[in-house]
Amino acid sequence: MKIVITDYKDVLERDLEYEKGILSKGLKNAEIIIYEYNGDQNEFLEVIKDADAILTAFLDINKTVISGCKNLKCISINAVGYDCVDLNEATKNNIAVCPIGEYCTQEVAEHTMSLILALSRGIKHYINDIDKKKIWKYQSIDNLQRIEGQTLAIFGFGKIGRAVAKRALAFGMEVVAVDPYLKAEDAEKFDVTLVDVDYVLENADIITNHMNQNSSNNNFFTINEFKKMKKTPIFINAGRGSSVNEDDLLHAIDENLLRGVGLDVLDAENPDLENNKLVGRENVIITPHAAFYSETSMKELQRISCENIVYYLNGEKEKVNKIVNKI
Repeated sequence: MKIVITDYKDVLERDLEYEKGILSKGLKNAEIIIYEYNGDQNEFLEVIKDADAILTAFLDINKTVISGCKNLKCISINAVGYDCVDLNEATKNNIAVCPIGEYCTQEVAEHTMSLILALSRGIKHYINDIDKKKIWKYQSIDNLQRIEGQTLAIFGFGKIGRAVAKRALAFGMEVVAVDPYLKAEDAEKFDVTLVDVDYVLENADIITNHMNQNSSNNNFFTINEFKKMKKTPIFINAGRGSSVNEDDLLHAIDENLLRGVGLDVLDAENPDLENNKLVGRENVIITPHAAFYSETSMKELQRISCENIVYYLNGEKEKVNKIVNKI
């Protein structure tokens, strides 16, 4: 039995011995391979062609990859999202796709609020003033606004959206949500009002995206939406980079359609920061897809993703944390 743990170099910079220990204990005599993806697709296919299970977060497990893996039974995703996997092709080949149902809700909600607060209070501006310009002057920035009483619009009201709402309400914000899968009465249980997109564009002071990525919300936020935002809001994306058209977002910032932008994700998972025009702006805070990260969440991430493989290959499918296709 062969298990391949594979991803980009920076993603593999974690305690892989911990993962190998879980796999070795649960799958006796299993061969466990660590493969750092370097862009050589042929080499990648050669490594995984006889794998029984693959553990990854960001590599593209497409039709070509799946068709080249004749023994593959399980793709474990050490992340909540699984848009990197061709789900239809995996299902056709009787391969279980197992992301993680829950491990970092609290961290992402905290990170989202951190971005909202930092942008609302001009923290990056003051840091630049003090660290770079050696200026001690509170009046050096305009348009700081108290967040109490402001309207926060949450796109995607799942576990993370609800955790953000809980924190925002504690700050005295009015919280509304956009979610096609949510009933109004369910939103009301969280003291949140379910609204449509037009309401948000007209009324939101702060917008945060936590939608699961699918074909219906790819490039969801474009220049059309940004131009309709009446209150020059703060815009946060801690969901998926592909939900936002980056060129349009850049245009919206340049045209002062947004007063601040916080991004934990970009369109590219490994972006060219030297040439990305979003970088280096005082009213834009970018973090490296780090919202999920803490010592606590990382251990949970590693444990659950490895146990999913162990349970599935041992025929204990009912113990798997989550299987998103009918296998």
